[in-house]
Amino acid sequence: MTELEQEVTRICEEHASGYDSGMAGFMKDLHYGGCVSGLVGALCYYSDTNKFYDQFETDIWDLIIEQSEHEGDNAFKFLGTLNGAENVGGADQFKNLLAWFAFEETAFRLFGNDQED
Repeated sequence: MTELEQEVTRICEEHASGYDSGMAGFMKDLHYGGCVSGLVGALCYYSDTNKFYDQFETDIWDLIIEQSEHEGDNAFKFLGTLNGAENVGGADQFKNLLAWFAFEETAFRLFGNDQED
């Protein structure tokens, strides 16, 4: 398990403990609103998302490359498809975008992305 996966697991388990339906409930909310909704308190502010990005940069780029190859794009073309990419105007926003992508993608890979009601 990568360091990114370990941290995402820790955060998801912490948040899921507050749901009656546990991890399934948290994952449903994450799928519905994503990090942009403020659901993940540890990733709300640029200071937090930039620190997360800096700490897990290698794992994040490995994930980006893997996902872009899966999608049939190069990494930079793939980045342009991420929700919110059109609003990136600087380094803080770029790191924020990648931190949110990495958290969400890793959580879905670890805990599933099934959104049945």
